[in-house]
Amino acid sequence: MLKTILIGTGVSIQGVLERRLDNGHAVVRIGAKRFTGRLVERWRKPEA
Repeated sequence: MLKTILIGTGVSIQGVLERRLDNGHAVVRIGAKRFTGRLVERWRKPEA
């Protein structure tokens, strides 16, 4: 499943979800490389 994570304040990475960590972060894989960051939650339009 593809997921997007944030690294720092302005870098986002989209890759295959490897696992979720206990601290709320996630690990995604792009090819042979793995990246750890904060998982981006799905944005929902506020109800009026």
